[in-house]
Amino acid sequence: MKSVLPQAVERLSSVLSSLPGIGPKTANRLTFYLLGRKDEELKEFGDAFSELKDKVVNCSTCHIIAESDPCPICSDSGRDTDKIAVVEESLDVLALEKARFSGRYHVLGGQISPINNVGPDDLTIDALLSRLSRGDTKEVILATDPSLEGEATALYIDEHISLKQKEGAIPASVTVTRLARGLPVGGDLEYADELTLSRALEGRRSYDGQK
Repeated sequence: MKSVLPQAVERLSSVLSSLPGIGPKTANRLTFYLLGRKDEELKEFGDAFSELKDKVVNCSTCHIIAESDPCPICSDSGRDTDKIAVVEESLDVLALEKARFSGRYHVLGGQISPINNVGPDDLTIDALLSRLSRGDTKEVILATDPSLEGEATALYIDEHISLKQKEGAIPASVTVTRLARGLPVGGDLEYADELTLSRALEGRRSYDGQK
């Protein structure tokens, strides 16, 4: 059946429906909402989308999304250089910043998830191990989500840090901790409230996985 909608409308609806959590009906509503906006507003939308790729880079040190490389956090001499919080996404950094974490970060770019065809090589785990080999880190805080995938990712990192320590590639003085329980199992770090995150940071403990 031939569609009665203009091709431009169908194309935008199709693009919007490819976003997480947006189905075809919601995409159509958003498309018609945009059609009713002024030209200046639509231009602002377009400019914002263009700048998303043109003016955003990944920090080569911590891999957070930023406007400069190195990012403002890695460039800040006032932060604790001996602590690194390992998180899944850049949004998790915002959550820990609200909890007043003063160390540095390492963004993995996701979590190990075989069902989604995401393996360790798809994340920045090797880059993390390389950072730890420099010898200026005392504590690695595994701040992955408290989900099955997040726990599996944390366990994998812990095991490989231990392996590198046995090989002498990473100093034995580096300790690995995990955010304390109090975060909801199956939840996302970015949605946790500030108090919960603060208590989780304060109550972190040595991470020994299932060993």
